[in-house]
Amino acid sequence: VQLQASGGGLVETGGSLRLSCAASGRPSSRYATAWFRQTPGKGREFVAGIRGTGTTTYYADSVRGRFTVSRDNAENTVYLQMNGLKPEDTAVYYCATGPNPITSAFRSASMYNYWGQGTLVTVSS
Repeated sequence: VQLQASGGGLVETGGSLRLSCAASGRPSSRYATAWFRQTPGKGREFVAGIRGTGTTTYYADSVRGRFTVSRDNAENTVYLQMNGLKPEDTAVYYCATGPNPITSAFRSASMYNYWGQGTLVTVSS
């Protein structure tokens, strides 16, 4: 299983970006995919996630209402649409995938077996 994250960049406060996570090597409809982010000196923080069927999504409180996670199983790709970006959203964003975790563990990085390489999002003030 390989994940390729892309779409990061530099954007002004209030701007938008769309991240993509393309997967290869496994049937994506069986796996959940989540986005995490990390800043220097901190652990990986859950941002958003989506179940393999695409019917259920999860969000961190800090991004709910601004970010939207979606998936296209035909293309084996998961997206993170980020609107209303704030300087505190600046981080390296990682996508991760693995067998559908139970709800109480969905936000835990340890539940995901495979990780992409990360894409940097910088929001200027």
